[in-house]
Amino acid sequence: MPQSVLSLQNAALSLEGNAGRVDILHGITLSVNQGETLGLVGPSGSGKSSLLMLMGGLEQATEGSVTALGQDLTGMDEDHLARFRRDTMGVVFQNFHLIPTMTALENVATPLELAGHKDAFARAEAELDSVGLSHRRDHYPAQLSGGEQQRVALARASAPRPQILLADEPTGNLDEANGAAIVDLLFGLRDKHGATLVLVTHSHTLADRCDRVVRLRDGRIAEDAQKEAAE
Repeated sequence: MPQSVLSLQNAALSLEGNAGRVDILHGITLSVNQGETLGLVGPSGSGKSSLLMLMGGLEQATEGSVTALGQDLTGMDEDHLARFRRDTMGVVFQNFHLIPTMTALENVATPLELAGHKDAFARAEAELDSVGLSHRRDHYPAQLSGGEQQRVALARASAPRPQILLADEPTGNLDEANGAAIVDLLFGLRDKHGATLVLVTHSHTLADRCDRVVRLRDGRIAEDAQKEAAE
């Protein structure tokens, strides 16, 4: 039997805004197996990114449960969650989230140093090389193109060799050519480290590369489609 690495049971998310309580996700029950690639699709405002945030413990479910690698994320405090993400997950955002005062190499190496890896800079160099940026290692984010910044973000996410990779619209701010290159790198890193990959996307091309696609509508799962295995 496939091993589940992410499991949500009747998970809901509500946030307090200026206009009062906003219900974002409703009764999400979903399981993601080890090594699976899951695409989250749906119209803007359907809850895709919020669901990804629940999976990564970046938002806490207000009802139900969220389990990752056998650990109940809803029962963890912020410090425990941060350590758990650091040790088990890589997260890639649409807007890169690089530290502007650090070079590409430092952006990749610093999280490894904080996690206690003695080979942080050597591993960071290897990851930058794997995304084709060894020649840009000493450049700052402002000196890099959008595609190059996203490559640095991918290297940073994959350097700890995470068991789970989460990507929120990883090609959303890139042109078609750079977006296609990032997709190839993302799937290559998944294969390299044997990670489970969950990604939010508006791209039909990207969704078609996933093993399984979950479509959200109004904060609920509208469709859960497994790709048929090739004969």
